[in-house]
Amino acid sequence: MSVPVLDVRGLAHAYPDGHQALFGVDLHVHAGERVALLGPNGAGKTTLVLHLNGILTAGAGTVAVSGLPVEKKNLREIRRRVGIVFQDPDDQLFSATVRDDVAFGPRNLGLRGAELEARVLHALDQVGMTEYVDRPPHHLSFGQRRRVAVATVLAMEPEILVLDEPSSNLDPASRRELADILRSLDVTVLMVTHDLPYALELCPRSVVLSDGVIVADGETRDVLTDDVLMKAHRLELPYGFDPRSV
Repeated sequence: MSVPVLDVRGLAHAYPDGHQALFGVDLHVHAGERVALLGPNGAGKTTLVLHLNGILTAGAGTVAVSGLPVEKKNLREIRRRVGIVFQDPDDQLFSATVRDDVAFGPRNLGLRGAELEARVLHALDQVGMTEYVDRPPHHLSFGQRRRVAVATVLAMEPEILVLDEPSSNLDPASRRELADILRSLDVTVLMVTHDLPYALELCPRSVVLSDGVIVADGETRDVLTDDVLMKAHRLELPYGFDPRSV
């Protein structure tokens, strides 16, 4: 096998108040995979994600992106390689126009002029938002703002796209449109979600994190149809949804 684009080994983390959120997590994701990270509230999912681009520092264990260790001297490059799209797009959109928001990251990398404009327009084209390039983000719908938030990350040309609850607060049409976009992207995806049908739709593989340890890693359909596993780790399918019939 090739070197994993994401290689987490023995990752443990305790917060200053003494709460230990992760206990020796191992996770290996290869280029082009789309992987769902599932688990109940408090499982450690957010803590794990925040280690992937160095927002949090490992208490024990290691994290590497395409062989580059996530450590202080590499953070600038790591944060280009690992793009996180947070649950609330307003956490990422703060400029006067969509163009300025999407240009923010590449401009900090030193891009200017035509090269910067091309990067911005390509990222917006990937999410179907080119026509809104000069609009103020706060004039957009929630679903449109989420797509622009994805574009701000894509403009950095990341190797890994990490999505935190990407389907939350979306109407059915926006949910479907985002799914179509995510399927079209040529990038490795790690999707943190409680939306189990969305995980089945988009991610062939799912990893279940519970009480700070990985308790399952396999095909999404197999995970969601393991009734004992699902009940033990407080994962519930929507009423009437049966993965076996999809």
